[in-house]
Amino acid sequence: MAVLWITVIVVLFDQTTKMMVKGSPWHWLPFDGIPYGHSLPLIDDVFRITYIENPGIAFGINIPGFKVVFALFSIVASVAILVYLKRNLYRLSIGERIALALILGGAVGNLIDRVFYGVLFHEQPLFYGRVVDFIDFGIHRNMFPVFNVADSCVTIGVALLVILLMRHKQVQPAEPGAIESAEASEEHIALPS
Repeated sequence: MAVLWITVIVVLFDQTTKMMVKGSPWHWLPFDGIPYGHSLPLIDDVFRITYIENPGIAFGINIPGFKVVFALFSIVASVAILVYLKRNLYRLSIGERIALALILGGAVGNLIDRVFYGVLFHEQPLFYGRVVDFIDFGIHRNMFPVFNVADSCVTIGVALLVILLMRHKQVQPAEPGAIESAEASEEHIALPS
């Protein structure tokens, strides 16, 4: 399944960018990253790197006790996507495979943060890590929630999948039996009584 290389690239790029922002958890690779809450303008006041962490599930929603459940659900969903890709590899179009690979890569990228970052950075126990967010778009004030590479890939993958499925539904021909039945009914109507 060559399409899974997209997933691997997404996870590696996501984790590399997060480590550049947060810093390295390893003593043999000393790198401090950006101070928490600090913002570095890249394109005037439109695009910034702003280091924040999401302790919740999405958009900062934090439900006590739900964090582990959400992490476990993410694991199950990731495995389900992987199994679905494997079983339907030749039935799916290349676009659908790419979309699912992007979604899987984004899900795994954020899952690594949730499951392992707390332990890696000596902040929380396993399954209690926070997701690192840093991509910040907006003029003067934040117009969009701060997000990361994994979030972007999930969003792009879902949008691509929806577009492809909608297009497939519009183009999909009617069943052969339905066409014959429609033709027969038209002939029946056209006959004089």
